[in-house]
Amino acid sequence: MANGICPTLALRSSTGVEVWKPEGFKAPYVPDSGFARDESKLCRAIVYSPNGRFLAWANGTTVQICTVPDWKIVHKLPRPKAFYLKFSPGSTYLMTWEIYTENPKDEVKEKPNLFLYDVASGKEVFSIIQKRHADWEMHWAADESLAALMVGGEVLFYEVKPNEAFPSKPTKRLGGARNGGVSVSPGQSPPYVAFYVPGTKGAPSMCRLFRYPNLEANQPIASKSFFQADKVEMLWNKKGTGVLLLTSTDVDQTGQSYYGKQALHFMTVKGDSFAVQLNTEGSLHAVAWSPRSTEFCVVYGFMPAKATLYNLKCDVVFEFGTGNRNSIYYNEFGNLLIFGGFGNLPGYVEVWDLNRKKQITELRAPDTTLLEWSPVGDVFLTATTAPRLRMSNGFKIWHHTGALLHETHWPEKQELLEVIWQKYAPGVLKENTITNEKVEGIASKTPQESKQKYVPPGMRNSISGGSGETANHAASVRAPIPGLPPGYRSSVQQAKDKKQKNKNKPKASEGQGNQNNKPTNGTPNNRATSAGAGNSTGGNQEKKSRPKTAPNPNPLAQEENATPPAAPKPTQKGSGDPEKDKKIKNINKKLKDIKLLKEKNERGEKLEQTQIIKMNSEAELIKELKALKTS
Repeated sequence: MANGICPTLALRSSTGVEVWKPEGFKAPYVPDSGFARDESKLCRAIVYSPNGRFLAWANGTTVQICTVPDWKIVHKLPRPKAFYLKFSPGSTYLMTWEIYTENPKDEVKEKPNLFLYDVASGKEVFSIIQKRHADWEMHWAADESLAALMVGGEVLFYEVKPNEAFPSKPTKRLGGARNGGVSVSPGQSPPYVAFYVPGTKGAPSMCRLFRYPNLEANQPIASKSFFQADKVEMLWNKKGTGVLLLTSTDVDQTGQSYYGKQALHFMTVKGDSFAVQLNTEGSLHAVAWSPRSTEFCVVYGFMPAKATLYNLKCDVVFEFGTGNRNSIYYNEFGNLLIFGGFGNLPGYVEVWDLNRKKQITELRAPDTTLLEWSPVGDVFLTATTAPRLRMSNGFKIWHHTGALLHETHWPEKQELLEVIWQKYAPGVLKENTITNEKVEGIASKTPQESKQKYVPPGMRNSISGGSGETANHAASVRAPIPGLPPGYRSSVQQAKDKKQKNKNKPKASEGQGNQNNKPTNGTPNNRATSAGAGNSTGGNQEKKSRPKTAPNPNPLAQEENATPPAAPKPTQKGSGDPEKDKKIKNINKKLKDIKLLKEKNERGEKLEQTQIIKMNSEAELIKELKALKTS
């Protein structure tokens, strides 16, 4: 790999936690014998520290922290129920979160479930009740001088000073955001804070941008309001100079998308705000910042989806065209980009060189549930993991030119849950040079999907192209049943065959009769044909007893003696007066209705008063009709 560095892989499975490393430069990955494999079956989380010096995992009994690369366990934290783990940006603290529960039998019903540990000493420095499952963690400034936590509808800010204990009480509070969100910018300090407040009672939702510690309602640097937003995802660029707001609704009122409706907005720390214009209809599938912080990419629209690159003014920089894609992955340096088509798409992968704005390769990685670039930036990992998919678990490592470098199939009856790359501190790795030179890879042993057309079992031994009795017989022969001779038919099947054979007999006789009743002189003989259809023997006897007739020497005389065709029936002509004809037609219609009413009356059906009046007017209508016809 580039930079002469080969990062390790940490794997979490249903049988424990293990670490894999390459045997050599660009060599296959194998389990690292220096790491003592944790064989606990209750491992719920695993994470590398941002500087790559520590690896932590929760095994259902304790949270263990070990150093890299000697894999020496330095701390065992007493958190058996830990569900999530996350390091602070500087790897100084480790956050653990447990599912919040209350036990009525306990004296203290409400107990903290979010804990903060000092990684150097392994001591607990902070704890609090955090009932939120999503957005449970603290949001840190890049230098760890500030930590923000959303609890209930209030944001708590903790100012962390060097060489001092973590504060037990918040320094500032920002309320009024029940079910809202907060995000702290990376980059320079003091940081910027994005604060999302959901709309209520017809009021729009709003996202405000503050510069800490100025958090008053009249002190925002920028603000953006929007109506159609059930939730908002805030995405900062790496330098902390701009934030993308991905708004979404659970239900699309227009009915165009099953996944709701999305919109994209952009705010800068200079006070500007924009709505990102997407030039086609459909869902917004993915959005991601470039690590260079100068542009971002969006995948949107109906399949095949479009992909567009925007600058910080939300102007279009480059169009990637359309393709079957719904996800975006930048490498560490922002010079390579992957478009993935996963989930309900069959694993399309496109690799693009962003320096030249050119596609390098495309490949297929079916059943992929996880894709992650190596920190080195020239290879990437794809994996099939549980619980998303519980069959055919495993992982592969690919070169950016499309060559498969490594493949591991996980053992059957075991589940691969997570695979993560080792991380490195900023500045350790340098940007690699992108080339299109093909790298020699290995052949995948993953079974390929069959392209043959499905044939039912009963038709698999049939002879294609046959006709008549041979084809019918071949189609009825099933594949041999284990333990029985080929072509074996049960008594029920034999009865069906006999019934079908008897059913086809008249058709055979009919064909034979038609063949025997063909006239020898080439003229049609309808009588013989119809007799043959009823009784083939009678048809033959009639044919033998009938004397042959000589051909007519004068066909013209025959035509003269022929009966002339019947003359067409003359059509009834009107009176010539359109108004009179219209009146006659209406009277005839009324008389017809009266006739139907009389029949109902004779059957004893009850008539309405209007129907009785209409029936009594028959004499007047007849008199009027006669007058019209005689005039």
